[in-house]
Amino acid sequence: MRIVAFCAALVAAALAFCRIDAARAQGAAENAHALLFSGFDIWRGGGFANGGLLWAPQGLTEDGFTLKLMLGAGTYRYMSGATEITGRQYVASLLPGWHFKRDTLEVTVFAGPDAQQHQLSPDNPGNRLRGFHAGLRGGFDLWFEPVPAEMMVTGSLSASTVGTNLWARAATGWRTFDLVWLGPEAIAYGDENYRQFRVGLHATGLRTEAFEWSAGAGWGSDTDHRRGAYGRIGLLVRK
Repeated sequence: MRIVAFCAALVAAALAFCRIDAARAQGAAENAHALLFSGFDIWRGGGFANGGLLWAPQGLTEDGFTLKLMLGAGTYRYMSGATEITGRQYVASLLPGWHFKRDTLEVTVFAGPDAQQHQLSPDNPGNRLRGFHAGLRGGFDLWFEPVPAEMMVTGSLSASTVGTNLWARAATGWRTFDLVWLGPEAIAYGDENYRQFRVGLHATGLRTEAFEWSAGAGWGSDTDHRRGAYGRIGLLVRK
């Protein structure tokens, strides 16, 4: 229930952040200096809610300094021998970086401090992630339109020295009815004790007034031999 409440709070914050009418929405997006994002992700092994802020003093679509704040909370399950462990995870990262734009290619690279809290039930002394840890996180976000306004390719990577965990996503898509990008996606997550792989379909960039939505669904499997469907949804606001 705490995770559901956290996700609801993130969505509510996004709605409160930018209550503007539809006539102003396009202009705000074109001249945006800040982007507020939130979302949640579920599958049979757990769920995760995230949110944060991306700020660029020169504008989000221009070359220059970018600051990303990321917050997240979630639950997960894994096997330790014959025992199933349930973990609760809380994450906060402050990531300065740089945005590069070349025609229809945009790349943002970032790195900075990462803090994580892991609570395990039952306790698992053999897992060195238990408790509070601080480290470094780095990665990149990429957006490329090889056929402008018709086809896109996107990729993201985020890796932390805490537990040496890594999250990566790659997707491509085609503009459909001039409303949304649709296509396949692949996602991988892992640390020193666990791996998860997903393949599915995504819908990206659906705009409703000031808000932009994304969603994905498909099938995943992990190193604990669990298989099942996953789903995710995201919301962002530019201002």
